[in-house]
Amino acid sequence: MSTVCAQRYQDKVTIITGGSMGIGKACVQLFGGKKLETEVNGAGPGEAVFIQCDVRKENEIKRTVEDFGRIDCLVNNAGTHPPIMTIDNFSSDDFRELLNTNLISYFCFAKYALPYLRQTKGNIINCASLVAQIGQWGAVTYAASKGGIVTMTKALAIDEAKHGVRVNSISPGNIWTTLWERGVQDIADPEAAIEAGKNCQLMGKFGTTAEVAQAFLYLAAEASFCTGIDLVLSGGLELNLGNKN
Repeated sequence: MSTVCAQRYQDKVTIITGGSMGIGKACVQLFGGKKLETEVNGAGPGEAVFIQCDVRKENEIKRTVEDFGRIDCLVNNAGTHPPIMTIDNFSSDDFRELLNTNLISYFCFAKYALPYLRQTKGNIINCASLVAQIGQWGAVTYAASKGGIVTMTKALAIDEAKHGVRVNSISPGNIWTTLWERGVQDIADPEAAIEAGKNCQLMGKFGTTAEVAQAFLYLAAEASFCTGIDLVLSGGLELNLGNKN
């Protein structure tokens, strides 16, 4: 959890959930207020503050949000991807736990941040996924949780427009993260898996966390006429013809 400022978003307070790794870490570095707290704070203007918060616990979310007193932007990014398997092997409790992390935490952060965001005419950016639109093999619960984020974003944008609060989402495709790197180590031929991952995109490469962070900063700092949109960052993954499993 971090609050950070940047030259493009100067004198603003941003809450970024899941800011210790992957896309969240890249957002912290770009919004870039001193390692990560020391690293980010030493890198440029602004200040980063890290707070331990279990996003599955509403009381911790409420306490964390209320600690700040001012919020200009909420980046809901914390989430997880369960192991790849079919619906036969997921339990309903597995699904409920995933929803609590991936979707209900977004709801709770938004609920408790909105009184502050309404005062600053701020904005919310929710991290969804391309799989919300196209599905994913062996990920029925994950795809459902991400689809919920996209539709919740649109509904919340409608409600909050009268308060001057913008609400948008971002749907990344194949982004090279620590999770991707760890995942291919369990495969017999990691290099082939990486090459196949690159070739899913028309652009022939993975996206980077820095590229995703740029999109978050754009929506926060510059996209003043955007609300209720889902910005797809996929390198063209969803285009062309799909393969039958």
